[in-house]
Amino acid sequence: MDIGRVGVWQLFGRAPLPAVRQAATVIERLGYGALWFGESLGSREVFTSAAILLAATESVPVATGIANLWVRDATTMAAGAEALGEAYPGRFLLGVGVSHKPQVSVRGHDYANPLAATAGYLSAMETARENLEFHADPPVPTVLAALRPRMLELARERTAGAHPYFVPVEHTALARAALGSGRLLAPEQAVVLETDPATARATARAHVSFYLGLPNYVNNLRGLGFGDDDFAGGGSDRLVDAIVAWGDAETVAARVRAHLDAGADHVAVQALSADLAQASGQLAELAPALGLTPRPAGG
Repeated sequence: MDIGRVGVWQLFGRAPLPAVRQAATVIERLGYGALWFGESLGSREVFTSAAILLAATESVPVATGIANLWVRDATTMAAGAEALGEAYPGRFLLGVGVSHKPQVSVRGHDYANPLAATAGYLSAMETARENLEFHADPPVPTVLAALRPRMLELARERTAGAHPYFVPVEHTALARAALGSGRLLAPEQAVVLETDPATARATARAHVSFYLGLPNYVNNLRGLGFGDDDFAGGGSDRLVDAIVAWGDAETVAARVRAHLDAGADHVAVQALSADLAQASGQLAELAPALGLTPRPAGG
């Protein structure tokens, strides 16, 4: 699967479907290599969303970033992925992850030992795929949401690679070392196209503060040298600047290139705007600085 060097990560949330389809079309035309999207408690079901995005576009690959393994059993996950891969050959990538305790406990699940839960789930998915009465051709690749060393090791041994979220460039270098060669490394990078520091950091901090409420991300950042002072007040300037690239298009593009230089194969850019049209506008402004080639209609 060719997902290029730079894609888009978009949280579509509760946006009306016409706006979602329009944003997907714009992203494809701009030349981004893949369209990643998330799953949350308030979002549309992930495979339904993927089908909507695949139908709205012509050739751009669509990737889940991520499909929560607690939301559906392994047989359902495998069948959903294979069905999309069969319907849209070479265009669907399955990102799977263990999510976060606050988002899992509310569903009535026990989040104890997420690493073992993930390993067991991957095994069950492999068995389920073997027993399906249909199969995608080419096969649907699976990547794992992985931050810490043991989850990265699991991604290396059992999947096509890793999709880290909410990470600085320093993490990308560590993740590449952990994955070794031959495994996809596709981190997400949040961006704000704004040159005024106060305005840019206000937008960035609103994003960062939400994720600082999730222990997995905080623990990962602690391992990268951030501490309590960085987590207070919605995030220190040092932390906010490390997680969110802000500035003009060339400054933001330089951060994307830094991830690629650190070992990423692909970077999924997330434009921080709740309005899909505004996010698409930022992505359009950023595309030339990233060296993207627009896709023609029907291409």
